Amino acid sequence: MIAALAEMAGIRAAYPFAPDQIQPASLDLRLGAVAYRVRASFLPGPGTTVAQRIAELMLHEFSLTSGAVLETGCVYIVPLIESLALPPDIAAATNPKSSTGRLDVFTRVIADETRGFDRVAAGYHGPLYAEISPKTFPVLVREGSRLSQLRLRRGDAALSPEALAALHARERLVDRSEAVMGDGVAVSIDLAGGPDPGIRGDGIVGYRAKRHTAVIEVERRAAYDVADFWEPIVARADRNLILDPDEFYILASTEAVQVPPDFAAEMVPFDPLVGEFRVHYAGFFDPGFGYAGAGGLGSRAVLEVRSREVPFILEHGQVVGRLVYEKMLARPDRLYGSGIGSNYQAQGLKLSKHFR
Repeated sequence: MIAALAEMAGIRAAYPFAPDQIQPASLDLRLGAVAYRVRASFLPGPGTTVAQRIAELMLHEFSLTSGAVLETGCVYIVPLIESLALPPDIAAATNPKSSTGRLDVFTRVIADETRGFDRVAAGYHGPLYAEISPKTFPVLVREGSRLSQLRLRRGDAALSPEALAALHARERLVDRSEAVMGDGVAVSIDLAGGPDPGIRGDGIVGYRAKRHTAVIEVERRAAYDVADFWEPIVARADRNLILDPDEFYILASTEAVQVPPDFAAEMVPFDPLVGEFRVHYAGFFDPGFGYAGAGGLGSRAVLEVRSREVPFILEHGQVVGRLVYEKMLARPDRLYGSGIGSNYQAQGLKLSKHFR
C-alpha cells in the first residue's frame, strides 16, 4: 500500500526509494542535501511555511552531501527527500527510528502550517522537514541518512479496551496475564537482571551514556566499542535506580512483548503525572516484532530514559509506559525480523546497532 501510494504520487521523492526503505508498516525518511542551524525549535503555525521560519531563525546553512557533524545542544532543520500529497482520507504520523532514539538524538518531523510535531493532517500537500537536536553524542549524518519513519493511517485504527483485552487473551501480547490497562498494555522497568533469558546474565540491567565522547556516524554498524560511550549499570540489592537529571539511560522492559502480524503498536506515556522522567523517544513497534512466527519469541522493549529537573527513583517493576495496538488495513508482505535485516528482533537489553 505504501508503494502503491508512492506510485500514485501521494508520496513524492527527489530520488527513487532505496530497496529497504519501505518497512513492514512504515517508510523511512531520508535527509536531504542541506541543513540549517537555527536559533531555536519552532512550529510554523497556520498560514506559515517551515521555509519562512527557517529564513527568520537561521544561523548558518551547510551541505550534507559529503557528511557533516551535528553538535550536541544545537538545533538543526533538514529538508527531507520525501514530500507528501496525501489523499483527503489518509493522515500521517512520524517518529524517530529505534537506532536514532537509542543514540539520544532528539528528532521530530515538521510540516508546513502545522501546530504540532510528528503529525501530518489528512490531505496534506507539501514538504517535510526534520528537526534534529543531538542530546548526548555528536553525530555525523549525510544526505540520505534515515533518522525518522513515517506511518499512514485511514481513520481511527486504535483498538478499543475490549478489543485489546480479547487480542491479549488470544495472542498473549506480553508475558503476563494481567497487563491490559484500559486501551493499552502496561510496560514496566526491569532492574533485577538475573537468569531471565531476555536479560543479560552478568547483572547488567542498563547503561548510562558518557559525556564528551567521539562522534558517532549514524550509517555505521558495529563500529564502536561500548566502553567508549557507555557505563554499565549493575542491578542493586534493592532493585532501584536513581536517575540523575540530564543523564541518558538505556534500560529494558520486564515484559517480553510481541506484536501479531495484523497489528502495529506504539509506546505512549503511562501517565504524565507519575514522575519527572521521559521514556522512549522511538516508540513504534512494527508488525511481527517479538512474534514467534517472525523469529521473535518475545522481545524486550528497550527504553530510552531521561530524568528532567530533579533526581528520580525508579523501582523494579514500576510501570513506565503503555503499548497501544492498532489494526493494520492488511497484513504486510514482510514482517519485522523475517529476512529483512531487522536489528532488534528477539532483543533483550540492547544498545543501538552502532555498537559492537
